[in-house]
Amino acid sequence: MANWFKKEDKKPRLTEEIYQTFRKSEDFICQFNKQAIRPYWICYQRNIIDTKTINEQILPYLLYAKVYSIRDLKAIIPNKEIVISKNPREIEDKILQGSIMIQFHKSDGYCALVDAVKFEKRSVNSPEVEFSVTGPKEAFVESLDTNLNLIRKRLPVPELRVKELTVGKLSKTKVAVVYIEDIVEKENVQTVLQRISDIDFDQISDSSYISQMIVDNTNSPFPQMLETERPDRVASVLVEGKVVVLSEGSPQAIITPTTLVEFFSSFEDYFLNWYIASFVRLLRLFSVIFSILITPIYVAVLTYHHELIPRDLLATLVISRREVPLPPILEALFLEIVIELLREAGARLPAKVGQTIGIVGGIVIGTASVEAGLTSNVLLIMVALAALASFTTPVYTMGNTIRIIRFPFLIFSQLWGLIGIVLCFCFLLAHLIRLTSLGRPFLEPIYPLRVGDLKDAFIRLPYSQLAKRPGYLRPEDKKRFNQKKAETKKDIDE
Repeated sequence: MANWFKKEDKKPRLTEEIYQTFRKSEDFICQFNKQAIRPYWICYQRNIIDTKTINEQILPYLLYAKVYSIRDLKAIIPNKEIVISKNPREIEDKILQGSIMIQFHKSDGYCALVDAVKFEKRSVNSPEVEFSVTGPKEAFVESLDTNLNLIRKRLPVPELRVKELTVGKLSKTKVAVVYIEDIVEKENVQTVLQRISDIDFDQISDSSYISQMIVDNTNSPFPQMLETERPDRVASVLVEGKVVVLSEGSPQAIITPTTLVEFFSSFEDYFLNWYIASFVRLLRLFSVIFSILITPIYVAVLTYHHELIPRDLLATLVISRREVPLPPILEALFLEIVIELLREAGARLPAKVGQTIGIVGGIVIGTASVEAGLTSNVLLIMVALAALASFTTPVYTMGNTIRIIRFPFLIFSQLWGLIGIVLCFCFLLAHLIRLTSLGRPFLEPIYPLRVGDLKDAFIRLPYSQLAKRPGYLRPEDKKRFNQKKAETKKDIDE
């Protein structure tokens, strides 16, 4: 036995190769333990390894283990995933993912890779972007396993499927595609898996990277996949027959396919009475239209269509613009850009400072611009109301789109008046008609018209009327429940 100890003072060939690969990294540890009954080499990346796991669940078994080959470790170390490999590339990947490498003898040719990864994660918090007054208060975090746990807790069914992929040549980000097998259309799942597999990019830091790379039209300002931080919303869309994509390190889930109407419905609508939920949805849609069109209409009417202004209102407009030297288009652009600057500054500053900047800055700049004669007080009110109306959009990505498309409408209104607004609207409508989400019409249920899907679009009917899943998803199981039984209510004494 003494002679055998001396031979192991030199690194085995496989261990030497791994050491040469990682030796320039100071957090790489490669040590030889002579004190064990069977001396061994152990190598790992210090910063991604859970030292408690090594000290309590691995090293004690190695110290007193009587083994004759590297494969015997599978019977010695309990409750740990162990991979036996001689492929240097696979060994490197496993070490970088949080495994430790163990090798006994240089003639083995194989080593054992034991999973001991350390998970650094924050606890589950309340949603910050999609906050709701009623309903659950849980949000996704940056840990993929935690997010999958939140989904499975809400859908404890064996039909829930999770397909895992690795994306990013350098980041090697784990991505999970989630769906319910007996409901979802298989073509949607295959399309998502293929598009994610075809991604050729070095780093994937967030699920938004994936969303931008697998959408149907990358040049459209409209988001074609819905991003959410709410596990309850994800569980709801999975039951409808949609596909959800999650990635390691991202607290956002991607929902696909989706439609334009879904970006104006909040998941809180399903916690309210259907009358109230329908009213709130219609209010959001009106607010979005108002936010986009009110300023262009002001510019178009004052530039080309003075005869449309009522006589009583004309005097007010003349007085408000009496000392304004700028034409309506420059006046409107000035205020719109100021509002966008205040909004961006408030979003980038700390929360308490950002609120102060938004309120004080808006009041000070608005009052000063009116007193200086740069803008009229009527337009200032309109721009402020338009900005307020744009905040009613429950999905942040769609809110950004609304901020952008206001400016083309402003330019067209200056060029051709109300005809320019109609022309810009036609261009926008043509773009939306051509737009698709995972090959499904983005304007559904408006185009193509699906009367059955209108029950949960602009308004939300009672749950007893929502017996069928959305038709555009083509689910394998179209019925959610038996509508006849749901409409039949019997008391206990009947």
